[in-house]
Amino acid sequence: MKNILTVFILFLSLIFFSAEVSAQFGQYGPPPPSFSILMNKLVSMPAAAGTDASHVSFVDNLSQTDPKFSPGQDIFFKLIVKNTSSTSLTNVTVKDYIPSYLEPLEGPGSFDSSSRILSFNAGDFSVNEEKTYFIKMRVLDQYQLPSDKGLFCLVNRSRAENANTASEDTAQFCIEKQVSAVPKVPSAGPEMGLVLMSVEVLTLGAGLIISKISHKKVL
Repeated sequence: MKNILTVFILFLSLIFFSAEVSAQFGQYGPPPPSFSILMNKLVSMPAAAGTDASHVSFVDNLSQTDPKFSPGQDIFFKLIVKNTSSTSLTNVTVKDYIPSYLEPLEGPGSFDSSSRILSFNAGDFSVNEEKTYFIKMRVLDQYQLPSDKGLFCLVNRSRAENANTASEDTAQFCIEKQVSAVPKVPSAGPEMGLVLMSVEVLTLGAGLIISKISHKKVL
């Protein structure tokens, strides 16, 4: 009798466990894994010449009221890529869409000058794994910047993706260049009036002398 009761209890436990598993995963088994990735793009604060990426401060964006970059100055971008999935990610590719008026100097991958895209293979990411990359660029010289703009802002975009998921982020920064001063035309003050009057008197006197000489010759 005791053995029968034990078997009955085990049978009920098995039924309860099966029902719990079925309720949790459904009749088709466990849910498929979720795929997600996060791209975080940062831009450096303007720094002195020769400063490297490890000695600059990074922010999300720089507006017209923030410090600005000058022609020929170096600028760094920081790309943080993180696997936020519940499973590993494979063959992740990163692309950086470089805006006009910037020249890429250092960074991973290769740069296509026609499309202005810098791309590289970031490899595989385990769950919650995070990788950081730095790209160094330089603002073009003064004569290569727009002649009609003394201050303008640009946006740099980056994208991380694989076959299952993708993420993008941007960073804004501003460039301020020197504008040639327009020569100032001197105003006609009292001194200028006296000079003009003296010139007129001399001209008039010369005219009278020439007229007298001409008159004598006729006589």
